[in-house]
Amino acid sequence: MFPHRIIKKYTCTTPDGKTQNQIDHIFIDRWHSSVLDVRSFRGADCDTNHSLGVGKVTGRLAVSKQAAQTLDVERLNLRKLSELEVRKKYQIKISNRLTALEILNDSENINRACENIEENIKTSAKENLGLNELKQHKTWFDENSLRLLEERKQAKMQSLQNPNQSRVDILNNVRREANRHFMSKKKEYLKA
Repeated sequence: MFPHRIIKKYTCTTPDGKTQNQIDHIFIDRWHSSVLDVRSFRGADCDTNHSLGVGKVTGRLAVSKQAAQTLDVERLNLRKLSELEVRKKYQIKISNRLTALEILNDSENINRACENIEENIKTSAKENLGLNELKQHKTWFDENSLRLLEERKQAKMQSLQNPNQSRVDILNNVRREANRHFMSKKKEYLKA
C-alpha cells in the first residue's frame, strides 16, 4: 500500500537466511485513511527472525477532565491502626486537639471550623501513623545483561550484513547464552 524498497516490505526471514516473506501485517478495521505509513525495520533487536513492523497513524484523543487532573495524595500508613497502642495514641491526640479547638472560639465561621478539624485530624494521623513509603523495586537488569545484549545486537547486525553459516552459528550461540542469563536473573529476582 505504501511505496518502499522491497527490503522494507519483508517481515520474516527463514532460518537459512535466503527466503524472505511478508507475513506480518497491520490490520485497521476503520478509518484506514488515518494510517500514514507502514514499513519493517530489520535492524531492531527483537531476537527473532521476524522484523519489527511499524505503522504511523494519526488520531485524535479526547482526555476526560478527571483523567487530566493528577492527584498527588499523601498515603497514610493505615496498617498501624491495627496495633492497639498506636490506635489509642491516635485517639488521644485527636481528642486533645479537638478539645483545644472548642476552647478557642465558638463564634468562628463554620467553614473555618471544619477546615481546622480536618487539619488537626491529618496532622495527628501523620504524626502517629506516618506515611506509606513507596516500594523501591530493584531491577534484575545489570551490567552483565547489558553487555550480553550488546553482543547479541552486534552478532545480529553481522549476520544481516553477511548471512553465512558461521555468523548465523555465532548469533545462535550468543542468543542462547543471553537467554539463559536473562532467565536466571529473572528467577533470582522473583525469588528475592
